[in-house]
Amino acid sequence: MTKYAIVGSGWRAEYFWRLAGELECVGVVSRSPKDLPVPVFTSLDSCLAEKPDFVVTAVPWAVTPSLIVDLVARGVRVLAETPPAPDLDGLRALWRDVGSSGLVQVAEQYTRVPAHAARLALARSGALGPITRVDVSSTHQYHAVSLIRTFLGAGLGPVEVRATRTTAPLADPLSRAGWAPVVETKTATTTVATVVFPEGLGVYDFTDNQWHNQLLARRLLVRGTHGELADHEALRLTEERTIVRTPLVRRQTGYDLDLDGYDTDHITFGSDVLYRNAFQGRRWNDEEIAIATLLADTAAWARDEGPAPYPLADGLEDHRIALAIEEAADRDTTIRTGAEPWH
Repeated sequence: MTKYAIVGSGWRAEYFWRLAGELECVGVVSRSPKDLPVPVFTSLDSCLAEKPDFVVTAVPWAVTPSLIVDLVARGVRVLAETPPAPDLDGLRALWRDVGSSGLVQVAEQYTRVPAHAARLALARSGALGPITRVDVSSTHQYHAVSLIRTFLGAGLGPVEVRATRTTAPLADPLSRAGWAPVVETKTATTTVATVVFPEGLGVYDFTDNQWHNQLLARRLLVRGTHGELADHEALRLTEERTIVRTPLVRRQTGYDLDLDGYDTDHITFGSDVLYRNAFQGRRWNDEEIAIATLLADTAAWARDEGPAPYPLADGLEDHRIALAIEEAADRDTTIRTGAEPWH
């Protein structure tokens, strides 16, 4: 059985020890003793004595780079939480220190979310033709950039970023803590950016607290030369004088008289199955399924039985572009980025 360890014991780290699936979490490194459902170590050395096949770093941004460098120096494979370094200088330094090691992956799970995985399978099937544009309005910064780059098939290289910010009043009923006792209307900031890649156009649209505020619809558009996918429906040219609309349909068990239990089964496009849930029976939500899939993919890579799940260069590129979006929005201008060491 593949074994892994986690450095960090906060909110995000909990996902990684709770969603082990068929893997074995040998423990968590914490600065102080804690009562957790997995072993807790107060030193990295004592945890590594358990010989994990890889280590997940789920620590504050500022701590992540030095921890990655330490683990790589010990020959340990790493799955680093996003982002792997907090700023551009940190990204460059991290690549200089460990880029050639091949031991570092980035914990970017969004393309493994069931709905996105199904959409990506459709895009890669060629049903829409070559992909030329991707719009994302759901998650923020490097996560959104990762989705855009993956759907476009964009590699590493210079891009052009144009961005702006606006503010408007918006009711804010929900946060990570749950429902607000009294719903307040607050000033919310929206950042909108276009990112021009050699492979096509990315459109970034994010509003404060969009992760939790259910008043804000999540939107994703993937446009190809012969049609586009808008959220859960594809519109495409299939032959001369023939335009077809086809929905992506999720089979969710547990409704009405379905007594199999609440769970995601599969997502189809007509008669084609685009996605099957590999963790049926656990009744996980989409984020949990995505993280469990990432862990399983990392385990296969650690055993040299599968491809790299999300190489460090891609994680650095996502955050580099996200930083450019923030800078362009701050200045309400266009930024043309150059090549970086990981290119």
